[in-house]
Amino acid sequence: MKKCGIVLFILLIFKFSFLYAQEIITADRHLELVSNNFAAMRDFEANVAIRSGNMDMAGRLSFKAPSLLRIDFSRPAEQVIVFNGETLTVYVPDMRAILVQNLSRSRRAATYGLSMLRRNYVASFVTSPHPEPLDAMSGERVIKLRLTRRSAAEGFREIIVSINPETRIIRRFEGRTIGDMEVRMDMTNIRVNQGIPDTRFVFDSPGTANYYHNFMFRDD
Repeated sequence: MKKCGIVLFILLIFKFSFLYAQEIITADRHLELVSNNFAAMRDFEANVAIRSGNMDMAGRLSFKAPSLLRIDFSRPAEQVIVFNGETLTVYVPDMRAILVQNLSRSRRAATYGLSMLRRNYVASFVTSPHPEPLDAMSGERVIKLRLTRRSAAEGFREIIVSINPETRIIRRFEGRTIGDMEVRMDMTNIRVNQGIPDTRFVFDSPGTANYYHNFMFRDD
């Protein structure tokens, strides 16, 4: 189910980080400094565009430390993803469905986090530590890191992180799944430490929607 892969990808990258420092020498040092800088962030907002196979999605993302996440989509219209640190909720208006997944502490720790990435993936530069074009025809320049899985147990074969060297903000995440499907997330217009209230991550469910629990896996 494509939506499940997208959701896991989102959870993984948003326990990752979005800043880095000039003193970085190695790719692994990039990851360490990213983690340290991200820990200092209270919250952020961003426009987000997600591509998975032939599916394109767009919306506004809100994140609040340590693990509150919400995406309000404009495409598909009115679709919502909310994670309150323990429960993941996905509202799919076209299906009049609310998909709910509870995550145990061990499952949350195993699903996302920079420590998991550094433990289970090997970091390297895509080409060099120096800025390169975001795309082949793009004038935007970024530093690219490639994270390659250490074992076949990981859901993504590799993840590429593109960092804007001037704003020190991660611009794009790209992942290739074990099924060889590409998932890409672009973030623009990022605003840091806006004082986002906790109430933003409370989902008011429509009364006409049907609930479906444990839509990704059963978690006792």
